[in-house]
Amino acid sequence: MERLRDTGGYARIATTTPAQTPVAWSSFATGTNPGGHGIFDFIRRDKKTYLPDLALNRYEQTNMFLPPKAVNLRRGTPFWELLSGKGIGSTVLRCPCTYPPDPLHGRILSGMGVPDLRGGLGTTTFYTSVGDAEHRESENLVRLPPSAGGPINTHIIGPRDPKTGNSLRLEITIQVDPLARQIMIRSAGSPGLLEVREGCWSDWLRVKFKQGLLRSVRGILRFHLVSMEPEFQLYASPVNFDPDLPLFPISSPPQFAGDLALRIGLYHTTGMVEDHTGLNNERISEEAFLDQCETVWRERESMMLHELERFDSGFFYCLYDTPDRIQHMFWRFREPDHPSNRGKPPRGEFARVIEDCYRRCDSVIGKVLQFVDDQTLLITLSDHGFNGFRRGVNLNTWLHDQGYLALKDGTKPGEEAGDLFRHVDWEKTKAYALGLSGIYLNLRDREEHGIVTHDESASVKAAIAEGLTGLRDHEVASAVAIRSVKTREEVYQGPFLEEAPDLLVNFASGYRISWTSSLGGIPRGHFEDNVKKWSGDHIIDPELVPGVLFMNHVFQTSGARLIDLGPTIMTALGVPKGPSMEGESLLP
Repeated sequence: MERLRDTGGYARIATTTPAQTPVAWSSFATGTNPGGHGIFDFIRRDKKTYLPDLALNRYEQTNMFLPPKAVNLRRGTPFWELLSGKGIGSTVLRCPCTYPPDPLHGRILSGMGVPDLRGGLGTTTFYTSVGDAEHRESENLVRLPPSAGGPINTHIIGPRDPKTGNSLRLEITIQVDPLARQIMIRSAGSPGLLEVREGCWSDWLRVKFKQGLLRSVRGILRFHLVSMEPEFQLYASPVNFDPDLPLFPISSPPQFAGDLALRIGLYHTTGMVEDHTGLNNERISEEAFLDQCETVWRERESMMLHELERFDSGFFYCLYDTPDRIQHMFWRFREPDHPSNRGKPPRGEFARVIEDCYRRCDSVIGKVLQFVDDQTLLITLSDHGFNGFRRGVNLNTWLHDQGYLALKDGTKPGEEAGDLFRHVDWEKTKAYALGLSGIYLNLRDREEHGIVTHDESASVKAAIAEGLTGLRDHEVASAVAIRSVKTREEVYQGPFLEEAPDLLVNFASGYRISWTSSLGGIPRGHFEDNVKKWSGDHIIDPELVPGVLFMNHVFQTSGARLIDLGPTIMTALGVPKGPSMEGESLLP
């Protein structure tokens, strides 16, 4: 990084509002603000049901005789498509919001947005002989009988059968070998007999779920044997698409994903690669998580170096997600008093995991520089910065207490209110929070049971913004939790403005919307400690979390924005920027 700075330059780079990965990388690709590409959050709401839905893609089936197809909800025109129109090739590895992949002159492997085989962003399975074990977030729980030394018959949970709604299964048998501290998993998958040592990850298991007489769905997964005694505990990763035959296309051309696997071996295909769910649910240890991250690093480096070996001109992109995930999960080791440490001193061996991760990033840049000549523009950047996430703000509870959100039949905020807005009285509700940074009005003629008229919408928005701006957390030295609240018109412009939340909340350092509020919950109180291992975050005021930008050529470092990268790359390749691009080239 120092070499890049000295030969070219370094700058902080303005991210998007909000500072979320899919939002930011969509703006990178299109050169527009989110109003120009339509990605405003991980989550969007269904205006008829008010329920959360994934905002990155959806599945459509025009009639019962045709199979469903995946649709990318990122609109706008990515600059690699404009380059293709000029005959310039691109290699794009794992850019978010590229599922299903864009057609282009070159190769693309989809990134964040690719689901697991059950349609989630990371649906794990936990096998346990603990009798009172409880189901945790984004997890299937399989209870096993106490081992008597014989084989254990159980199953792998696959996708849901679209006809019946039931989960497809693959039967497996687990043979426990206590002396060798390992198990053997026998199945109809490949390999037919899979070894898993205690405290270790297995190799990949290729599986096939039969959906009918002539149809099956293929996937790949890995196991981590947590413990054999006193209780048996086995963790299974999300079932990834098999790159040789994915359920939906994850690359362009379609065979690229499988060809890559032939060259470098099987690799993770889900958009959220690192198993943060297992660590957040306390099913796997920090050591196991870092072991899995190491595997991800090796996969990503292998695919990058393989593609660089045959790359000669055009645009090349490779994303490394792991620094983001490690900061999310290990930020608590930087803050001894972080609530997630629960009053205990953090383990010293993890104190510099984040710094070590950046050293790993630096070594990757060194390997890339071996492919760079004086005609090559090399850009290294992050889409946002990072901060601690210590306290959650219960936005829906605040809206309830201020009279903007009503509950039915005397229901009070707390456990009885549940999640997913299940006890909200929409006939009396004016506003609600959903997703990681947005508030929506319950607008008449837009929401199914909207009551706010267009004439009064401006005053309702102004009142909510005024009430939340400067909101103080009196449990923590009257700290300011929310710096400002903006209307969407103040932040966005473009053809998809109407899809944005009506209000955008800019949290202060250390704060974020609470876990429950983001999915339509109304907890008790306006604030709560974040005690999850997911202890760092970046969904705060974008001014507080700019990204970093290094180039090996001199560039305009002042006022650099993420939306300037597309025009910069196109200028370097001798192509005018696209007509909808708002950014400007940073090259002199």
